[in-house]
Amino acid sequence: MRTATLAWLYVLAQFGLLAALLVVPPWQWEWRLAGSVLLVLAALLGTWTLLHNRPGNFNVQPQPRARGHLVTDGPYRRVRHPMYITVLLGAAGWADCAGGWWRVLIVLALLLVLNAKAALEERLLLARWPEYAAYRARTWRFVPGLW
Repeated sequence: MRTATLAWLYVLAQFGLLAALLVVPPWQWEWRLAGSVLLVLAALLGTWTLLHNRPGNFNVQPQPRARGHLVTDGPYRRVRHPMYITVLLGAAGWADCAGGWWRVLIVLALLLVLNAKAALEERLLLARWPEYAAYRARTWRFVPGLW
């Protein structure tokens, strides 16, 4: 399958899963401590990430922008995909507060999609910036010390 087609499929899967997760009848939502903490962490990490990877450089597609540059500071100093972590933290927090066992399955499917999307993105970043190999060797994909 062509890289561009695969990239779009990952993006569509990502946003489709997020849309399915967000559909919550108002009577089903409740503020839970764990979910609320995850949502706050997602907001903080997302803000920190955007302060270091400006929207002109940021891309929802896994392909690097034509005039983009490699970001390795801020949250990128420890993990290669802090925005994917932000999405996963937010999705997990939302799933906890919204309830329903099937939302856990959506978050797990989202994890699989984002992991595959990250792998594709890393191949494209390596092709664009050879120094990405050294950066990849010293940082974690998602969770420092674990993955």
